[in-house]
Amino acid sequence: MSAAPVLPDRPQRKRPIGWIIAAAVVVVAIVIAVVVVAVRGGGSDQAGAAGTSGSDPKAQTVTIGVADKALPYWKTYTALAKERLDVTVKLTNFADYSLPNPALKDGQVDINQFQHIQYLANYNVTAKDDLQPIGSTAVYPLPLYATKYDEPSAIPEGAKVAIPNDAINEARALLVLQSAKLVELKDGGSAFSTTDDIESHKVDVQPLDASQTANALQQGSVAAAVVNNNFATAAGLPASDKVFTDDPSSSSAAPYVNVFAVRSEDKTNKTYLDLADLFQDSAVQKVFKKDYPDAVARNEKASTLQDELAAVEQDAKAAAK
Repeated sequence: MSAAPVLPDRPQRKRPIGWIIAAAVVVVAIVIAVVVVAVRGGGSDQAGAAGTSGSDPKAQTVTIGVADKALPYWKTYTALAKERLDVTVKLTNFADYSLPNPALKDGQVDINQFQHIQYLANYNVTAKDDLQPIGSTAVYPLPLYATKYDEPSAIPEGAKVAIPNDAINEARALLVLQSAKLVELKDGGSAFSTTDDIESHKVDVQPLDASQTANALQQGSVAAAVVNNNFATAAGLPASDKVFTDDPSSSSAAPYVNVFAVRSEDKTNKTYLDLADLFQDSAVQKVFKKDYPDAVARNEKASTLQDELAAVEQDAKAAAK
């Protein structure tokens, strides 16, 4: 194979000094322009800026994970967020309650709103996470139903009373029965009490699958039953059959306040705090009450909610031993 041809050197020309100066000026101008653009655009794509995007530095997008996206109160809420805070709220719906907290941890959403403090405490302890509440929404009362009696005191001694048997609802149901003076729990009970903590009882407590408590009452196999709202609605239990509910303003209801939750590093984020506070606006509350007529709104400070979470987490750790 023949060698590649060798090209002759280009003749050297003397460049005019004016051309060199002009080229230098152009280069400097380009560098300055790049720096200015970088400074102006810096941080616009960072999650820590609450999803800031677009040419308006005040415009922000925040993603909230929820379990009831279709309900009208969210439409009112998102409209107010844009109007009052200049924040575009995007809702991500989760049908499975096990998903919103991991999604928040991994940064798929900025905030979630679907759980009460006890659920959040259970998650943090078991997942070794540190999600924090920054605002409250409501407590959903857990009712005791009876078809033949008008008040708890009328339920005969030794009568069977059904309660949900899952860990979260069983403890709360036992606290309901204690408030109704049907049982007494060890040390006053906690958000993690079980039937083993019953120290004295007027009635015979029967733990059942939560979906079966209403059916047991309607079939007459129990005299009364603690029934979650969704199962009571599905079974057609009338409100007139409620003989007792827990007091949403009592200390025993504190672990069941539903909350807006964020990653620990975001608990002082002003945009997120403003969004949590926006839920308390009268326009949102009006529609929320129509969507959830049995819910009792709660407006708690972030610090109060965080203190309650810490206390419930301690109970969760003790219960796990």
